[in-house]
Parts: sequence; C-alpha cells; structure tokens
Amino acid sequence: MSVVGARPQFIKAAMVSAALKEFAVDEIIVHTGQHYDYEMSRLFFEQLGIPEPRYNLEIGSNSHGAQTGRILEQIESVMLNEKPDMVVVYGDTNSTLGGALAAAKLHIPIAHVEAGLRSFNRRMPEEINRVVTDHLSDLLFVPTESAIINLRREGIEDSRVIVTGDVMLDSVRKLAPLYLDGRDRLLNRLEVSERRYFIATVHRAENTDEIGRLRSIVGAFGEIARTIAPILWAVHPRTRKKLDELQIVAPEQVRLVDPLGYLEMQTLLTAARGVLTDSGGLQKEAAFHGVPTATLRDETEWPETVNAGCNVLTGAAYEKIVAAAAKMSGRVIAPSGFGDGNAAAVIAKAIASWSNREKT
Repeated sequence: MSVVGARPQFIKAAMVSAALKEFAVDEIIVHTGQHYDYEMSRLFFEQLGIPEPRYNLEIGSNSHGAQTGRILEQIESVMLNEKPDMVVVYGDTNSTLGGALAAAKLHIPIAHVEAGLRSFNRRMPEEINRVVTDHLSDLLFVPTESAIINLRREGIEDSRVIVTGDVMLDSVRKLAPLYLDGRDRLLNRLEVSERRYFIATVHRAENTDEIGRLRSIVGAFGEIARTIAPILWAVHPRTRKKLDELQIVAPEQVRLVDPLGYLEMQTLLTAARGVLTDSGGLQKEAAFHGVPTATLRDETEWPETVNAGCNVLTGAAYEKIVAAAAKMSGRVIAPSGFGDGNAAAVIAKAIASWSNREKT
C-alpha cells in the first residue's frame, strides 16, 4: 500500500509505481487528499500517469494535529480492510506520519522513501514527521550519503538502510521528452523570455504564518522584479489565503499564477534565470537543471546543493534575497551524490525481494 497526499509525493510515486509494476508487486494507492485542488493533486496524477488511487480520504487542509489525526483514523480502517504486506510512505508530510503511525500500530512493515533527511530544526513540522517515520520504518530508502550519516547518529541500524539515489532525479531525466515538448509555446503563453525571469514558490508555515517574514519576502520579490527580472510566483492556495487576509499586495512585476503542473514547472525551470523558494523538492529540481536557487529558509535538508554552490540560504531577509537574485546570471553545475536516475528500480527491487523473503 502506497500512501500519498502532496505534490512531491505524487512525483516520487509515479516513478516507484511504474517500477513496482515491472517487479510484479501488487500496489494499492491511497490518496489522503492533503493536497486536494486540481492543480495540486489531480493534474499531477494525469500528467505523471500515476495509477488511479483505490481510496481518496479527502482529508483537506486543517491544523497539523487535526489533519494528522484524521489521516490516522481513516487510513487505519483502510489498512484493516486491505491487510497490506507493507506500507510505503514518502518524504515528510502529515500523510507520511499518519500512514506510518497507522501501519506501526497494526504491526505492518513500513518502507520510507526519502529517509534520513534532516534540517535539524525541530520547529518545522516536517522535521518531526520525518524523524518519527524513520524510527518506525523497516526499510529506509535514502537518497544521499549524508542521509546515512544522519540515521547512524540516531542509532538506526545500517541493515535497515538502502542507498537508492533520488527518485526526483529519475523523473527529471525520464520525463524530459514530455516537458520539453512545447517549451516555446509555454514561454510565449506566459509572456516570458529565456533566462529573463525568476520562478518563486512560498508555502512553508515558518514563512506564511509569520507576518514579518512574509512581508519581507514579498518586498524582496518586488525589488527583484522591478530591478532585475520579472517573477512568476506560483502561489500555493494556503499562501494566497494568507496574502488576502493580511492584505499584502505583490508589485505589478511579480506575476501571481496558480500552482503549476509538474510538466509546466519543469519546462519553466529549463529556461529560468533563477529560483526563489522554500520548497525542498524545487531546490533539487532546480539544481538538477543547473538553475541557481535562493532558499527562503535558514536551513535545508539538502546540504549537497549548498555545498555544490548552486543553492544559497537567505532565510526571509530582504537584503539577502535581493543580493542572491542579483548574482543569478547563468547556469550552475548540478550537484553530485544524487544517484544515476534509477532510484525507483532500486526501491522496487528491494521491496520485491523483502516480500519474497517474508513469504518463504
């Protein structure tokens, strides 16, 4: 049983589901409904060819406790009904934690894709989710060597850990023919020119729920758009709600657009001057495309991107964000250490081998 609920999980699940099929593993997909609008959910299933979920829990948005509690309650019923041999969870969302907790309490083995990541900031809900999930999991699929080190420090045995590389690198490489097709048409439709625009996303609670940080970020976006290049800001529904509540108006040169589908975002990344984001997934995708990035946080789970010089941490500081954008003028060298683009096959083979071993 694969549990998904948010954009980054749909991307990873698309690759892993296809690989599981090749290894003759029967898969049931449960969509928690954590991301529920068309642009954040259904569009990704359609574009990425993910099998139709057998269950959609339609959880929707809520506080962290309420959302996780609803997921835990409903997914437990699904697991009792389906009796899966293993539950696969992805990343660090409330869907991940809810799926892992339900499986653990029912004594169902857990596999965690993208295990071992740490920001070392326990104020982040995602950090709590990933730490708890790692310690509950039977198979931990780690994307990088640094993730192994993090798990060793917490006493997790190497026998449970498998280095796979990054599943999102699989998708960036394997889906290139799809997202490169029609690139010029998309740029023309959005009225942007190659290397003459920035892409922005902001969705983390530390930025959207703290008025000072959000105002600083929007102010920096305005300065960048006025003096360097226009910004395409793909606005998360929760962020748009916050902007409306606080009556924060983005300058004219900052173009607010609805969340983009996976293929559209990859297309725009290939031609962007730079990226301004607090998304962990977008940090990596930009790096894989050789696009410089300013991460609007004080830490990252992906130190490899910072060490490689393709990503800089600015937090929400106005001056740092503007300065970082001003330095973005060309391609950067993509970081190493993320595997060879075949992570999904490694994951599927390990799950199939584990299943066969358990049945004999």
